[in-house]
Amino acid sequence: MIGDILTAAVSAIHVYILILEMFLWTTPRGRKVFGTTEDFARASRVLAANQGLYNGFLAAGLVWGVALGEAGDPIKLFFLGCVAVAGIYGAATVGSRILWVQTAPALVAALAVVLS
Repeated sequence: MIGDILTAAVSAIHVYILILEMFLWTTPRGRKVFGTTEDFARASRVLAANQGLYNGFLAAGLVWGVALGEAGDPIKLFFLGCVAVAGIYGAATVGSRILWVQTAPALVAALAVVLS
């Protein structure tokens, strides 16, 4: 049950990221979260929306795994692994904060799934 709760929390993080990247990218809130300027946000909003869509796919996969209960553990682990790898890449290419926002929660949830 803890694994499902933590996996659902990781999914919620990615739904939030989807909203930020697809719908709030050019707003003051979106620019503040990602540390972008108004000009950069305007110029990159299509790319951000595409990235947000991918975050939505990660969230959907995590929800799918949770919906299957224990039978969904392999699906949860696959998508949590994808989240962790994406977070490591993001930390290496964008900023280390991504390790704490994305990678760490995914690894903690994966550990909880494995131990349950």
